[in-house]
Amino acid sequence: MTSITRRSFLEKLSTLTAGGVLAGTAPATFAASGQSVPHVVFPTAPRDRIAVASYPFRAYIDAPNNRDRDPKLPGISLLQLPSEVATKFGVRNIEPLAEHFQSTDPAYLEQFRQALQKANAHVVNIPTDIRQSFYDADAATRRQAIDAAKKWVDVAVVLNSPGIRTHVAGAKNSAPDVPRAAGSLREVATYAAQKNIVVTLENDDPVSEDAFFIVKVIDAVNSPYLRALPDFANSILTHDPATNYRAVETMFQRAYNISHVKDGEVDDHGKQFTIDLKKTFDIAKSANYRGYFSIEFDAPTDPYAPTTKLIEQTLQYLL
Repeated sequence: MTSITRRSFLEKLSTLTAGGVLAGTAPATFAASGQSVPHVVFPTAPRDRIAVASYPFRAYIDAPNNRDRDPKLPGISLLQLPSEVATKFGVRNIEPLAEHFQSTDPAYLEQFRQALQKANAHVVNIPTDIRQSFYDADAATRRQAIDAAKKWVDVAVVLNSPGIRTHVAGAKNSAPDVPRAAGSLREVATYAAQKNIVVTLENDDPVSEDAFFIVKVIDAVNSPYLRALPDFANSILTHDPATNYRAVETMFQRAYNISHVKDGEVDDHGKQFTIDLKKTFDIAKSANYRGYFSIEFDAPTDPYAPTTKLIEQTLQYLL
């Protein structure tokens, strides 16, 4: 896949099928500046807009870099996940975490492609856990983060994934720094644009990925290939409910292709925080969000039944 010109993008509008829509949520500044914009045809049927993330099943997934594997539970490989999700949940879209890949060698990625094809499934995003910080005070460390992100852009191309989510790690030698982070991620977004891959930033880590820091970085880069990944509940861990919804709203205003659905979060002390799912879906609709909703149940319990419940609720709110 390659990036397209604005003219080509507009021409595509007249050739869309009834089953999908070419997302049109790019800020007006992108179109006005003549920047190339991502070409992703999103499905419109509610079930087809749902994905299942591998993260809730981390205790089950056998992979050398999966630190959360529970050996007491039955194992499953990432190659089995497309079929597992299709069979157990009736969903054909998956969001595999980078740590759940056995390898990124061409032979393994080809095996994964074949498993996806056999299950009639699709990768809709790849969350990556890059250890180096994009805003580290040391330029060499920032270079490592940039190069690692580019590697996963290339993996996304092989797997026909429309995007990756790159983790913004903290730095011991710097507080979150918008100019340095923006400088690093501008290079990543420029590289991704050449391959029509959308890079997203998530409101995840409460310090290095606080929603209000993330949107400042996205706005500073000002690229249609760097977008927000709104997580429904991550910000509730460090903010009051009103601020959480404001965080989600500002993220959805900059979202394009992927979001994470959950009805709450559990902090490090086991305290449960819940959010209003309907209100959060209404925020997404108000932002004219057309992308995928990836189910990412996150609590220390069996994820199968809660994932089924979240899928049913998502279908209800998308109808």
